Amino acid sequence: MEEDRILTLHPAGKKGVRIARAKYDAVFHFILEKVRSHPGLTFSELGDLAKQELAPTFDGKVLWYITTVKLDMEARRVIDRVPRTSPHQLRLTPSS
Repeated sequence: MEEDRILTLHPAGKKGVRIARAKYDAVFHFILEKVRSHPGLTFSELGDLAKQELAPTFDGKVLWYITTVKLDMEARRVIDRVPRTSPHQLRLTPSS
């Protein structure tokens, strides 16, 4: 049986990638929960949390999936980068 896959989007209009729907959903919900519960969360901190919490049971390179799904979430306007922050911080968009 073929695995259900999703084509991700990219905020800069670049070509997305096809990834397993189950992995996408797991990482999407992980990012959403972390951005909601950690105001001012940086991308680096998100990666650290993912390595601690997801990596032990995740099948694949967790940081690659975090980056890919984060970019997709930006393109879909679920999250965005806080302007003028360095390192860049993440937040939910007003419509989320």
